[in-house]
Amino acid sequence: MLILGIETATEQIGVAIGGHEGVIACFEVARGRRHAEILTPAIAFVTEQADIGLDELGLIAVGVGPGLFTGMRVGLAAAKALALALRLPMIGISSLDLLAFPHRGSDKVIVPVIDARKGEVFYAMYRQVPGGVQRVAPPTVGPVDELVGDLLARSQDVLCLGDGAHRYREEILDGFHCEIGDDLYPSAAPLVQLAHARALREEWVSPSEIAPLYLRQPDAQINWTTRASAALGMHQ
Repeated sequence: MLILGIETATEQIGVAIGGHEGVIACFEVARGRRHAEILTPAIAFVTEQADIGLDELGLIAVGVGPGLFTGMRVGLAAAKALALALRLPMIGISSLDLLAFPHRGSDKVIVPVIDARKGEVFYAMYRQVPGGVQRVAPPTVGPVDELVGDLLARSQDVLCLGDGAHRYREEILDGFHCEIGDDLYPSAAPLVQLAHARALREEWVSPSEIAPLYLRQPDAQINWTTRASAALGMHQ
């Protein structure tokens, strides 16, 4: 089964194709917030490089976040549109899983950290298991000092990854001694690998069942709620 993977939850846009042979082609670029502009040409480029037609695909995989709201929506909308047009099932995978999986050989606690802006980070914790990683702390969002507190509470050797770990490197290392890995963004390549393993177990769903992993309200919703509360206060 050939799988098209789309990951757009961070500054990086990633598209990959693969199957039982592994990843056949992969395109990734970080160019600010130009997700809508770049994604469609990226899909066309990867399918052309792999010499695979869209009609040959058997599954659409997508990173569901957490991450940038706009980027996540662009990727999810494109993935669902393709799946519906081609009548294909889908698999959604957390972008934190995608950061952790390439480090499945590490004997440290693997902590992907994605920049959530506003002084906060998205993060989860994983440990090595045969053939992959297992999540040992659920995805959460909070200020960096909460992350440091969780690391201190676990009190184990830790490998932190992601743009959040790099942005807040000094704050993390001031509070907890750990390794900061080079990986900045979740990749579309492990998305295809993880989706293939799940596809073998027939763990796919219909496009309508794929939902973003927000962890907090979109900014527009937060702003609207704030304004509504302020207006209510003025009328009381």
